[in-house]
Amino acid sequence: MQIARFMERLVRRLLPRSFQGRSLLIVLMPLLITQIVALQLFYGNYLKVVSRRLADSVVSDLAFIVDSVEHMPGQRDWLITQARWRTQLEIDFHPGEKLTTESAPFVLGPMDEDLTKAVLRVFDAPCHIDWKATRQSVRLEIALHDGVLDVYIPRKRLDVGPIWLFVAWEVGSAILLFIIAGLFVGQQVRAVRRLAKAAENFGLGRDDGPIQPQGAREIRKAALAFNRMQARVNRFVTQRTAVLAGVSHDLRTPLTRLRLTLAMMPVEGSVEAQELRPDIEDMIADITEMERLIGSYLSFARGEGEEDPVPTDLLALVRDVAADTTRSGGEVLAIHAEQSLVVPVRPDAMRRVLINLAENARRHGGRMSFSLRRAGRSIEIILDDDGPGIAQSRRKDVFRAFSSTSGPDGGTGLGLTIARDIVAAHGGSVTLHNSPLGGLRVMLKLPR
Repeated sequence: MQIARFMERLVRRLLPRSFQGRSLLIVLMPLLITQIVALQLFYGNYLKVVSRRLADSVVSDLAFIVDSVEHMPGQRDWLITQARWRTQLEIDFHPGEKLTTESAPFVLGPMDEDLTKAVLRVFDAPCHIDWKATRQSVRLEIALHDGVLDVYIPRKRLDVGPIWLFVAWEVGSAILLFIIAGLFVGQQVRAVRRLAKAAENFGLGRDDGPIQPQGAREIRKAALAFNRMQARVNRFVTQRTAVLAGVSHDLRTPLTRLRLTLAMMPVEGSVEAQELRPDIEDMIADITEMERLIGSYLSFARGEGEEDPVPTDLLALVRDVAADTTRSGGEVLAIHAEQSLVVPVRPDAMRRVLINLAENARRHGGRMSFSLRRAGRSIEIILDDDGPGIAQSRRKDVFRAFSSTSGPDGGTGLGLTIARDIVAAHGGSVTLHNSPLGGLRVMLKLPR
């Protein structure tokens, strides 16, 4: 366990802390591994095989020439001349000399090692290689038993090409691809940083407005979700502020009446209780009205509450609401549903929505019908009534707090507002239409 924690801390220290750095590291590591594998395949296999074959070919030509000279010493000059012409090798023999050095300068690639091994294998003698003898040739000196064989070999017979060009291509392509990846990653990171900055400012109370979605699809979705959340929070704050102002305004009237009633009551002498009965009834009515206003505000302020979504049978929920509405004096004409629809919702909150809507329908008409149906990737719950309906010009206003269409028989103007907020918290929407029954149609759309 301690070793695992130590390794985790070590990795955290070694890894970049920024999202851009880690994204670039994710791009860089496979790129480096791919380039290293390609270099190893070229350098470790193809280049070594070709270099070994070229070295063996040159040394085999030299061995054939040396053997021919030893067997036909009288034709030495003719053999060397033919060898220069046929093999492009500049051969010279220095009898009696000894090889002064056996070291060979290092060159990029396996050519020097392959040529040295080929000489040792064929001649069993030390050699010296000068790769910088001329620009077009390589000098090879071989120590024989009776002298030194001095050969100038064309570089094209030993070198497969400039190794540095392949290495430069590997490194250059890696750098170029890394820069391109860095530009793309930087663009995505800027979108994430812009989203993080907007969220931080919004958390500090600085409303900079909606942000422009940019970057990849997931980042755009996050930006759109943030804009929706920002709009919802602003609407929430605005509504709560308006509700507080409305409640304080509406409570001022019954409080004033209570104060006047109490001020006008006699404070001396004896008074018959029957004489105070009208004043007491008025005060009780004022208190009842205040309780109703405060209860409406608390119901609105609770909103969706802390209830967790659970799979709920909407048809069973609608039937329960219809039964409660019937007991309250409403008339449910029908419930249209092809089958039970199970959707993850907050059941108590959705029950409040349907009860509020059914109560509105009961007060304005009395007769209503429910419908449930699938609509693509959504579920629609429709409530139709036969009341007077709502004019097209007022359908947006009724969702504002305290915008009530009820008469003096009740209603605080918070029912549709509460319904809209709860349905919006489920990711759905509430719309108003004309009903086939002649009144209002309320359509709830919930995601499946």
